[in-house]
Amino acid sequence: MEQAVRDGIIEHNPARVVGWQREYRPAEDELDDPRSLALPNWQAVTTLADALVKRSLGRFAGWGEVVKFAAGTAARIGEMSGVRKADIDRETWLWTVRRQTTAAPGGLVDKGTKGKRARRVPIIEEIRPLVAACMDSAEEDEAGLFTGPRGGRITTAVLHDTTHWDDVVKELGFEHLRRHDLRHTGLTWMADAGVPVHVLRKIAGHGSLTTTQRYLHPDRRAIDAAEASLSAHLESVAMVSWSPTGPQRS
Repeated sequence: MEQAVRDGIIEHNPARVVGWQREYRPAEDELDDPRSLALPNWQAVTTLADALVKRSLGRFAGWGEVVKFAAGTAARIGEMSGVRKADIDRETWLWTVRRQTTAAPGGLVDKGTKGKRARRVPIIEEIRPLVAACMDSAEEDEAGLFTGPRGGRITTAVLHDTTHWDDVVKELGFEHLRRHDLRHTGLTWMADAGVPVHVLRKIAGHGSLTTTQRYLHPDRRAIDAAEASLSAHLESVAMVSWSPTGPQRS
């Protein structure tokens, strides 16, 4: 059809859909830049969590806890369904994300590492109180910390349907936000906080460093710091004069 228009056979393409590029752009940006749909700050996360709880049947507080934990640890919703009391070290506040094993048939598969290895994720101060409360209420070490109102497994589909996710995020101005973007949010914040890329890769469980590098986006302060570092380096180099016998400090 487009070729027919170019050849002058017809004036307009009757099959052309106008505006799809604009609608597709958010999804395309997310694929190329996972930072694009990250929530801006912790207040936005708590606002989202509270709104989802308010819209859910029975106003189950666990939906808000799931949202905060996912954003605060850069976890996948599926990974959170496998969190046990024994997986969290209360002294160091590190969460060991388990890999699937034959001993635990229903165990968790870390998609980023294809289930080959576990990883350790820090738990930030903002969510430690709710994690501690969940641990205190869990009677056994093997008990899951995050479950639905009836004790069932939490999935991204359950979270979506029960909390009227699409309506809530649209009302808050985050209409393109998906449940997986809570993970993007956490990783984006860690990158902006200066977590080294090799450390961020381990926390995220990425198999490729290239995947982790998509979260790096130096802000103005980082750029200014780079300029200052380079200037300091050049100044130190200028203090060294070269001679046939080697460098001589002036």
